[in-house]
Amino acid sequence: MNEVNKFIPTKDITLFRSCLVSAEYPGTEASTKYVFDKLGIEYVIDRNQSCCTGLGHYYDIFDELSTTALAARNFAHAIKNDHKQYVPMCATCYAILKNAALTLNTKDDVREEINESFRENGLEDLVYHKDDIDPVNNITHVVDILYALRDQLPKYKKRDLSGIKIATHHGCHYCKVHYNDTQGGVRDPEIVDQICEAMGLETIGWYDHKKLTCGCGFRQRYANRELSLETSKDKLESLYNEDADLLLVICPNCHLQFDRYEKVIQDETKHEKYMPVLNIAQFVALYMGADPYKTIGIQTHTVNVEPLLDKLGIEYEGVDDLHE
Repeated sequence: MNEVNKFIPTKDITLFRSCLVSAEYPGTEASTKYVFDKLGIEYVIDRNQSCCTGLGHYYDIFDELSTTALAARNFAHAIKNDHKQYVPMCATCYAILKNAALTLNTKDDVREEINESFRENGLEDLVYHKDDIDPVNNITHVVDILYALRDQLPKYKKRDLSGIKIATHHGCHYCKVHYNDTQGGVRDPEIVDQICEAMGLETIGWYDHKKLTCGCGFRQRYANRELSLETSKDKLESLYNEDADLLLVICPNCHLQFDRYEKVIQDETKHEKYMPVLNIAQFVALYMGADPYKTIGIQTHTVNVEPLLDKLGIEYEGVDDLHE
C-alpha cells in the first residue's frame, strides 16, 4: 500500500457540502459529522459555500473558467472564516477543487481575469492570491482523514460488524484524477480496506473489476445509458460472484449508480442477490453506534439495508419512529 506524505488536518476544517450527498444520501453528511464529532475533529459548514459545479462542469454546462471562479469564491470565504482546510465528502468535489486551486496558483492570466471580474462587481474581498490554497495540503477527502485516524476508531466501537463479506469501491475521481495525492495507490486501491482492517474487519480485498468505474460517467448515465449500465452490470456481477454482502464507496455518484440502478440491472440479468451500498462514513458511524435511520439515513437508500442489519444482529426501530 502506497503512503502519500501529505498534511491531514484535524482542525480549521471547512466540511465541503455536496449537492448529491444532500439531495440523495443526506445520511452521509450526518454520519461524517457524527464520526468527526466522536474523533474530536474541529470543523465548520460554511453557509456561504456554493456548489463545486461538478455535475454541470462534466456536462459542459459550466466552462472551466466559471468553475474556477466559483472555487476562488469558495476559497475566499473559507480563508475569511479561518477554516481553509477543505474536506469534501464527494470525490468529484475533491477533484474539481484541487484542479481549480492548481489553476489559480499556476495560471496567472486566469487568476487575474477572475480577480478582475470580482473587482468590477464590488467583490474585492473575494480576490484570490497565488498559493492562498495548497491543492495538496489544504484539500483532502473525508476518507483521507478517516485513514489518518484509523487507529483511533476502535476506541469508539459500539457494534460488532464482523461476519459479513465487505467489498470496496474507490472510484475514479479519487483514484484517477490526482494520482500523486491518492492514498493507497491507484493500481490496487486499498485505503477503504485499510480503514476496515483498523476496525478489526476483513474485506474481500482484490476482486475482478475492483478498479472498474461505477459506470455513471455523469453524462454517460443519460447520453449512453446502455453502455453505462453495462459497465455497472459487469462490476456488480463480479461482486455477486464474490458473494459480497456490502459494498463500501467514498463518492455519492458511485453510491447513486450502484444503489439506484441495481434494480434496473437485476431486472435485466435476473440475478436475485441484492447488495446494499454504504458510504465509508456511514459504515464507520454504524460501527460507532449511530442510529441507522436518524443518523445514517438508510431510509433514503433504494436497496434495502435492513437485511444487512439483521445479519449483523443490529436492532433498529424503523423509519416510522422518526415521526414520533
